[in-house]
Amino acid sequence: MVLSARSTFAIGGVFLGCCSGVVFLELLVKLDPGAGNLITAAQFAFIALEGFIFTSRLGLAQRVISLRDYALLVAMFFITSVCNNYVFEFNVPMTLHMIIRGGSLISNMCLGTLILKRSYRISQYISVVMISVGIFICTYFSSRDVAGKGENSDKDATEADGFWWLVGVLLLVLALFVSSYMGITQELLYRKHGKCAREALYYTHLLPLPAFFLMQENIRTHWHLALEGESYKVPLMDLAVPLILLYLLGNVLAQHLCISSVYTLTTECSSLTVTLILTLRKFISLVFSIIYFRNPFTVYHWLGTLLVFVGTLMFANVIRFPQRVNRAVKQE
Repeated sequence: MVLSARSTFAIGGVFLGCCSGVVFLELLVKLDPGAGNLITAAQFAFIALEGFIFTSRLGLAQRVISLRDYALLVAMFFITSVCNNYVFEFNVPMTLHMIIRGGSLISNMCLGTLILKRSYRISQYISVVMISVGIFICTYFSSRDVAGKGENSDKDATEADGFWWLVGVLLLVLALFVSSYMGITQELLYRKHGKCAREALYYTHLLPLPAFFLMQENIRTHWHLALEGESYKVPLMDLAVPLILLYLLGNVLAQHLCISSVYTLTTECSSLTVTLILTLRKFISLVFSIIYFRNPFTVYHWLGTLLVFVGTLMFANVIRFPQRVNRAVKQE
């Protein structure tokens, strides 16, 4: 398969933007685990501003899809984004965060069967079972890590930590299913109006901005924490910049490159190619997180991760079961 220059740049953007975005996100949550709403608001504001200038052309461009049709899509995207960034407040480790989000094929299959009445191959059902078992293994042993941290502390505090960790995991699962339903909604909109990825990217980030006023106290609190936190002295300049704000800027720019590249990739490549690239990207991010940030990862976590990624590749028909070939035997 020969890739166009546009596809090649999009693939490069996925690896550079998405992988570096995860690194900046982990650096942020290690300094301030509760900064999820601040991070999400900054991402939405930047992408909306860029879209207003280049996609909407300062509001002069004609919309392809009506605002009414965007309403449900925007609501789901907002919920998914807030949940995915806010769960770090509940002691959910980055590694588990990536593994659960890697199980989107489970929710895609469930909703695809119920809503779109799709049918799947036996191998795809087997792959989804593998992904489910892999996520369960990782979740179970991560819960033991949370319990283990509290062995020398107060029992009530340990139970509270375990409860809020479970809340965080459930929020991730909720975001997983909402995201899959959002994908179906987006697919139906594209069938009706044609592909308009840049417009969808712009409006899904612009329209939810007023909702962040409901979180203004939380955002303001963590903004002040960022200003009062550790600073970084810029080389060759007598200027000290809050470290969290530098990481936030890096995350916002990387997230813009990541999501723009993914949107471009979906219009340039087949769904199989996109699945392969995103799966490989997630695996690289996971391995980097384990090695660089020294996150706890046992042999059971590796087993669960292997089941998730092999199951994903099986679902995409990259890894295939050997097929029995029936050959007619000629009798002499």
